[in-house]
Amino acid sequence: MTEPAQECPAADPLSASQDISRVAVVMPAHNEDQHIGRALASLRAAADALQGERPEVRATITVVLDSCTDRSADITAAYVAADARFVAVDVRLRSTGSSRAAGVRAALASADSEAARTWLANTDADSAVPENWLLRQVELADAGADAVLGSVEPDPAGMDPVILRRWLERHPFLEDHPHIYGANFGVRGSAYLAAGGFPRLHVHEDRALVERLRRRAFAVVATDTIRVLTSGRTHARAPQGFAAYLRALGRELPAPARLQPPG
Repeated sequence: MTEPAQECPAADPLSASQDISRVAVVMPAHNEDQHIGRALASLRAAADALQGERPEVRATITVVLDSCTDRSADITAAYVAADARFVAVDVRLRSTGSSRAAGVRAALASADSEAARTWLANTDADSAVPENWLLRQVELADAGADAVLGSVEPDPAGMDPVILRRWLERHPFLEDHPHIYGANFGVRGSAYLAAGGFPRLHVHEDRALVERLRRRAFAVVATDTIRVLTSGRTHARAPQGFAAYLRALGRELPAPARLQPPG
């Protein structure tokens, strides 16, 4: 879970003049065979929706398989074999920030358009994006956004309903929301490079990048129009990540309250 974001600056007129011609999705994965199939299916649907409405914008999806020992690579391989838009990259980094950065490097290296016209859409392998996820980001980018901060909603399946209610109370779904989630974050390629890219951090690499973008006066837009469904698990992969935050919410509640359904 990240700290609240600051107020968004005005759009950079130079960026606003650069319509997006390519979208590169980057998704890191470490042993996510319980979720990655749903994640890949949702990305395929979002890419199809973008192609249907904006056929001139090419989409690619790079899956960064980081030290996977489960079936994540096999599940991904099936999508790579069936759909030329999918690419798999194997790394041994054990770091979300480093994995995201490796995926972006691979995506930009194969880009057939300039960085200012390439949009980098980031999500996680335990999440499912909505069908309009890429289309809406391209619309915002063409309107002048250099980065888009989307919202997330924990998946209620298998989640303690009281923890979910507490999370929803603290994170109302609003436009111009104050949050930063790596599972729902897009950035213009040129802005990403100018800000130094994702740092090599195990957690909060998304927040660090957004802070750099803001310091350089890039236009950052927060929206709830592309809400991503993400895992509500409390078993943390990162020591200070989203799952750890949900687990901390559970510790704040009295033991009897955690046993009661929401009223």
